[in-house]
Amino acid sequence: MFEAIRNNKRVAQLILAILIVPFAFFGMDAYFSDSPTGSEVATVGGTAISAYEFDQALREQQDRLRANAGGQLDRALLESAELRRAVLDNLVNQRVLALYAAENRFVVTPQQLQETITAVPAFQEEGRFSLQRYEAVVRAQGMTPASFEARLAQDVRVQQIVTALGDAGLVPKASAQRFMNAQLEERKVRELRFPVARLAADIAVADEEVTAFYEANPARFERPARLQAEYLVFDRAAVERRVEVGEDAVRAFYEGNPERFGVAEERQARHILLALESGADEATVEKVMGEARALVDTLRSDPSRFADIARDKSQDPGSAGRGGDLGFFGRGMMVGAFEDAVFAQEKGRIGDPVRSEFGVHIIQVTDIKPAAVKPFDEVREEIRAELRAQEAGRRFAELAEQFANTVYEQPDSLAPAAEALGLEVRSSDWISRSGGSEPFANERLLEAVFSDDAVKNGRNTEAIEVGNGTLVSARVKVFEAAQRLPLDEVRARIVDELRRERGQRLAAEQGAQTLARLQQGEPATAAWSEERSLQRGAPGLPAAAMQAVFSAPSTALPAHVGVSLAEGDYVIYRIEAVERPQIAADDPRIGAVAAQYGQLLAARDFGAFLASLRQRYEVEIKPAALQPQQSQ
Repeated sequence: MFEAIRNNKRVAQLILAILIVPFAFFGMDAYFSDSPTGSEVATVGGTAISAYEFDQALREQQDRLRANAGGQLDRALLESAELRRAVLDNLVNQRVLALYAAENRFVVTPQQLQETITAVPAFQEEGRFSLQRYEAVVRAQGMTPASFEARLAQDVRVQQIVTALGDAGLVPKASAQRFMNAQLEERKVRELRFPVARLAADIAVADEEVTAFYEANPARFERPARLQAEYLVFDRAAVERRVEVGEDAVRAFYEGNPERFGVAEERQARHILLALESGADEATVEKVMGEARALVDTLRSDPSRFADIARDKSQDPGSAGRGGDLGFFGRGMMVGAFEDAVFAQEKGRIGDPVRSEFGVHIIQVTDIKPAAVKPFDEVREEIRAELRAQEAGRRFAELAEQFANTVYEQPDSLAPAAEALGLEVRSSDWISRSGGSEPFANERLLEAVFSDDAVKNGRNTEAIEVGNGTLVSARVKVFEAAQRLPLDEVRARIVDELRRERGQRLAAEQGAQTLARLQQGEPATAAWSEERSLQRGAPGLPAAAMQAVFSAPSTALPAHVGVSLAEGDYVIYRIEAVERPQIAADDPRIGAVAAQYGQLLAARDFGAFLASLRQRYEVEIKPAALQPQQSQ
């Protein structure tokens, strides 16, 4: 089963992508045990999905979205009903798959689990599994090895189901060949266009028509409520501006952290590599070592030949052309045995042969940069900025609370908070309920500034987090209720719209009449465009036009089809020639198309399989779980 999973990774990944939120497995036991809170957001096959499990999965997905957006993400999205539904649907999908795996006795043996873990690159050092690295990486994720292995085992059980469905997504090559033939079909066309803009320009619109349209569509000419606000922004930068770091503190930090500002020793070396496999027999080892000792003797008698011999004898393709030179490097950059020899040798000396996993090395250290400490003047401002940021971090929570309390306790003005915390009162442009520029792109801040308390009572909004630990409080300066725009202000808009509507009708009428004459064999009086080639698999026209051109019968040419495009123009396409290249059965593109189509079939089948499992195990979702939580 593991071999099948490895051989079908792309199909498995495609199907797993259907599960909108990445799996966050808790092991088989966690799927069927009660939650710490005892509450539930859904039941699947008689088992509960706990509120604790849902909240944890939601937080993980919110963190992923924040990370992907670089932290710049509207909080309204993170708390939306759509995201909550996606997370809960994913948990339900996980649960039905877990129930199915348990019911059908899917098993992951300890040996299979061990093989999977040891093959993970993150758990390897120098290409080999490292138990210490494995435990360190797992614990860094807040898990024990046992909890990680429980999650991984569940992941593998699901992959077993995915692989079984992926194997069924097979597409005959004959079908792929027919598809390729159709996609590569080319049709040569000319077009005759009836443009709305040209036809509409000559249409007269009477004043009474404009008035009637205005009265019949009052909602279309209503300007939504809008306001101008003043606001305060409190963030870490605002705190840092108030922090002073003295010279004594900077000097003390520098002297107390000598290792922080040190530059480690670096060495420049060159080598000659004689390749030797790690599993070579004793005779081969002795032969290569003998060659290396002979070269050492030669070089010790005449070190000036090192570069020439390296170019001729070294089997390291990366450095042989440079006379074996490896440049400067510090500790931790080379394999252990080689590095230990370099940092133990004296400058200029030709060392004894050293064996590593790559072979046998003859080494000469050509230069040494000793360890050093950066001068205080060079790092002074770096230290000052770091100490300022550290102190700001300590003060931030306290001052954030002061900011929130001040704007709440003195609700008639932002000035007290601005004065107390050294902030600038800023002013916005016009803002509507649909949003404005930062920070008023935030849904919670918009909701607060358009609330009755802010608009009618003229009070400050509460301190609202708008992302990245930034708090904002605002108050309304000017408010304008929703109002219907005067007719004179929108008259030109109405005239343009009425002309366009009539122009579209006129274009369609003229186009249809011309198409009918062409289909009866009459010539067109207007000039056709230059001929162009279209390929079914590479759309060069709007979708509706491509559909019309390639669905038109081609038994008698030229053929004509007409289409009303989205922008209103009516276009007649004259199909003058059709070319249908035939793809050979052994064309490599057929295999690629068959594989892609097979993936689509597998994804479709997996979606249908999930839907059937959700019916089979009787899914019940609590509506309250989908409602965004309101901030207190």
